[in-house]
Amino acid sequence: MQTLRTFTVLPTLPKSLKDLDVIARNLFWSWNAEFVELFKRIDNSLWEQCGHNPVKLLSTVSQARLEDLAENEGFLYQLSQATEKLNDYLNVPRWFDKVYSLESKPTIAYFSAEFGIHESLPIYSGGLGILAGDHLKSASDLGVPLVAVGLLYQKGYFRQYLNTDGWQQEHYNDNDFYNLPVELVRTKTERPISISVQFPGRSVTAQVWKTQVGRVTLYLLDTNIPKNSPHDRTITQTLYGGAEEMRICQEIILGIGGFKALLAVGVEPTVCHMNEGHAAFLALERVRRLRHSGEMTFAEAMEAAKAGNVFTVHTPVAAGSDEFTPELMDKYFSHYYGKLGVNRKEFLALGRVDLDNDNETFKMPVLAIRTSSCRNGVSLLHGEVSRNIWSCLWPELPKEEVPIKSITNGIHAKTWLSPELSSLYERYLGAKWDDEAIDKSVWINIDQVPDEEFWRIHQRGKERLVSFVRETLKRQIQRRGAYHTEFEWAEEALDPEALTIGFARRFATYKRGNLLLKDPGRIRKLLTDTERPIQFIFAGKAHPRDSEGKEIIRQLVHFASGRDVRRRIVFLEDYDIDIARNMVQGVDVWLNNPRRPLEASGTSGMKAAINGVPNMSTLDGWWCEGYTPDSGWIIGAGEEYNDLQYQDDVESRAIFNLLENEIIPLFYSHSKDSFPRRWVKRMKATVKWCAPRFNTSRMVAEYTRKFYNPSDIRWDRLSKDKMTPAKELATWKAKVKESWSQLAIEDVDVQVDDGQQVCLLNTKQPELEVGSQLRVAARVRLGKLNPDDISVQIYHGTVDSEGNIMDGEVSQMAYQGNGHVQEVSTFAGQIPCRMSGQHGFALRILPRHDDLAEPYEPGMILWESKKK
Repeated sequence: MQTLRTFTVLPTLPKSLKDLDVIARNLFWSWNAEFVELFKRIDNSLWEQCGHNPVKLLSTVSQARLEDLAENEGFLYQLSQATEKLNDYLNVPRWFDKVYSLESKPTIAYFSAEFGIHESLPIYSGGLGILAGDHLKSASDLGVPLVAVGLLYQKGYFRQYLNTDGWQQEHYNDNDFYNLPVELVRTKTERPISISVQFPGRSVTAQVWKTQVGRVTLYLLDTNIPKNSPHDRTITQTLYGGAEEMRICQEIILGIGGFKALLAVGVEPTVCHMNEGHAAFLALERVRRLRHSGEMTFAEAMEAAKAGNVFTVHTPVAAGSDEFTPELMDKYFSHYYGKLGVNRKEFLALGRVDLDNDNETFKMPVLAIRTSSCRNGVSLLHGEVSRNIWSCLWPELPKEEVPIKSITNGIHAKTWLSPELSSLYERYLGAKWDDEAIDKSVWINIDQVPDEEFWRIHQRGKERLVSFVRETLKRQIQRRGAYHTEFEWAEEALDPEALTIGFARRFATYKRGNLLLKDPGRIRKLLTDTERPIQFIFAGKAHPRDSEGKEIIRQLVHFASGRDVRRRIVFLEDYDIDIARNMVQGVDVWLNNPRRPLEASGTSGMKAAINGVPNMSTLDGWWCEGYTPDSGWIIGAGEEYNDLQYQDDVESRAIFNLLENEIIPLFYSHSKDSFPRRWVKRMKATVKWCAPRFNTSRMVAEYTRKFYNPSDIRWDRLSKDKMTPAKELATWKAKVKESWSQLAIEDVDVQVDDGQQVCLLNTKQPELEVGSQLRVAARVRLGKLNPDDISVQIYHGTVDSEGNIMDGEVSQMAYQGNGHVQEVSTFAGQIPCRMSGQHGFALRILPRHDDLAEPYEPGMILWESKKK
């Protein structure tokens, strides 16, 4: 029976417990152990039943229990301490306030298709969402003026379970928004705020919810309202669900609807950060609004909007990005072309690599790149990979200069650190260690922690993990309807004293979750060794349409079901934040073996490292920066292979060699006092190296310094005087583009300056001494351009065997004046000879304007041509 009327029932909290609701609705509690203990104290069993959701807990606990707690002085004191801590956190000046004393703060809007903040708010699937959640937490910790935008999924991401054959099955649970830490955003008259987005032949309405993540407000859009058609109500039903058309609907709501939602709640961002390409349509809505409100052309509005847009790319392969057919783009955006002031071809070109290919799909990362002024990959290696992938957008630019930078991911330390280690760090590193996590000198004090105390805390985490695994296995067995005798082995699964290795991540084929099964006999021998036992915990989901990933899970589960190994290797179903937290706090080694260079970053190993867990990984993603010989192990040496079968054989053998010859002997090597001091030394080295480098406080501070504040300044500069600077920049670009074909480097003179005399260079391959320099002069035909419109540069460096300049450097050439011909100007510069070897150079010209984010942005470059 369809309901006709709805109403909401709220818990009746005694007056002395009113602050419990305030605390429950700010996810600050999720990274503070004492807050979690407060909720557990209400009813520990009910806390588990409610999925660690305090809002649901307060609506479920009996009124009698609440009345008892209202008279419990100990509980009331604990509540008052928590309330005071939350109030202090929200009101005390933070890092941003101290470092940036700005008259008007920027407003940064962070858009993401998923947010993994806590398991009680299931609107995430994996690493991208977890990173987004940690980003918000650290932005809050640092006081960065940031809001966030996402979708409130009715069913979230799928829940995983395995059938009796080990094959992954999917099902979805309904999210009860009224028992989640979210609330509708309302007007002053208590009406829910909603926005509308035009779709083919109709408007789709989304209401706006919000949740607090410390100081940061996360706004979430929901289309499941009676005003919409049954189909449109499902747009925000599942994360990454449905076919191509559902994806474009979701991304329109996220990008266009998300930007509209911010304006509807009174937030006008100066900087918009697109976390992956899903939200890239926001850039178009920003342009449309500027045109509508500022009487601007498309080109003028694009200059202003682009100045304040930031894009982070996460996919390490171009094929992994969202793209839509021209027909689908026409269906959903034909009405939008005119609103932007462009025709169909111009619009579709925004998302295409080849502007003249009418059949090319519309690629969301290309749209995001073309409409942003700051772009980055998520590790040093991934930045390089991204520059290679997207260098096609700057075809004449050396790949190392492609304007995609690197900001390596991190993790929110207090979210992933065990409560016991957090207390230990407070005692030995200082009460505010988490506020100073970036400071490497703070972590030197980890050496002051007694080895015995550090090890004892780690062992406690492992014991908790083993207990967690056994309970999880029993639930899995019970769900499958297995024989009661199977409960017995679940009770005995894993040994708290054995070397425990964890592997948990998305089961994509390139991550190779079954690599150890390349040699079943060798892994079985290790698992059945009674003198030096070793055990593995696996967890992770395959995408519902990824049959190969599902087959990897099935292979693992089949192997793990063998009677001789099933107490030593387990697979945990339905991987989520709760499982991840237990694993990274309890395993001894974290295993990661992706095919290089397909791992953009990977953050699970960072979460293990903050808990003193060494990593064993291929040199991919973050591990290229995270590895040191004292704190972990590398599988191979960073090779890349064309023969993937051969690569698997080589690297599986490398894992076994490391286990047999290094890791197992080290773990079971005890000093005279029967204590694993060498292993603990490696654990401490892991923390000391990784903790200050791979945390989101460092990451968000880096985004703020490199992207957010410069973008805000650029936006402010271009939007002054009713957008006059943006209009002038667009006019200048049009002039330069029109005149670019008239530019020419007509003649080049080269002289040698050895410090004593200057002589004209008259040989093609001269021999010079270190310390001398080349003086280069060029005559450039400007056409209708002025000398100030261009930057004439010397691109120079060492030369390889094929005559290519390697690791090129740029030396600017200075304008020297006009020659006898009015349109020809002379520019001069120098090349220092700092090292021996074969060197080379070439001249080039780029546009120059003070308001350009970078000189490559207009996509124009003229290289000196070879003389025939």
